[in-house]
Amino acid sequence: MKLLLTFVLALLPAFAQFLERDAENCAESKLITRMTGCLIHSCERKEFDSAELQMKKDDGVEGKAMEGQIENVVFMCPVKMSQLQIVRNAENALKKAGFSTVTRFGNGEYHHLTMQKGAQWLGISTDAFGEFPAYTQTAILVKEMQQEMEANAEAFGSEIDKSGRVAIYGIQFDTGKATIKAESAMVLAEIAKLLKSRADLRIRIEGHTDNVGAKAANMTLSSQRAASVMAWLVANGIDKARLTVQGFGDSVPAGDNTTEEGRAKNRRVELAKI
Repeated sequence: MKLLLTFVLALLPAFAQFLERDAENCAESKLITRMTGCLIHSCERKEFDSAELQMKKDDGVEGKAMEGQIENVVFMCPVKMSQLQIVRNAENALKKAGFSTVTRFGNGEYHHLTMQKGAQWLGISTDAFGEFPAYTQTAILVKEMQQEMEANAEAFGSEIDKSGRVAIYGIQFDTGKATIKAESAMVLAEIAKLLKSRADLRIRIEGHTDNVGAKAANMTLSSQRAASVMAWLVANGIDKARLTVQGFGDSVPAGDNTTEEGRAKNRRVELAKI
């Protein structure tokens, strides 16, 4: 989970105003009421996004990213309230609502609690700023993203005409391999459709990876995956003379490799006009 409050309370002198009212357009979660006396400092709700909750591991805990409907609410609380009091109250309330405890840990400086009820997850992460306790409440309703954009021949061709290349994210491979998964067939068919409709178009198929693993291995894998795409297109009626391949490994990132979202963006095939 991103660390709890991304602001730094050099704002502590202004903290008194937070005790007067909730942040504008914010409300407590429908899953659990707030601690008495705590007010909302900030909130955010996304219909579909990714967030991390703390999970148990054999050697401790680690953040696990989940995708779905995300709701984050940050509360600032009265001085006399303890972080342990916040976590214990949340756990008891959620258990009564049918949630199970997945992870609970903490020390004098912070506490973390992760609870689950089916596809609904809820995490409580506490912190303190001077005398003031605070907590972030992260609710994740795990669900599939609603697909609203279509990857088709027309869109691919339009982007190539505009910029000379297009990134393709619908081609899936077995982990660590160049074997194309069956669910990639629809996207590959649209690439073939584009090439069949434009006999003058020649393309370079470029493979890209994230930065997980050795650079040399990533370079080899990206080349093999580009070659697999070419083999599929040739097998489905495209003249091999119109195609070339090149692997770039992790050398040309499109996203931030320090985040899962960025790494996913980097794992791609691109088509470049030649």
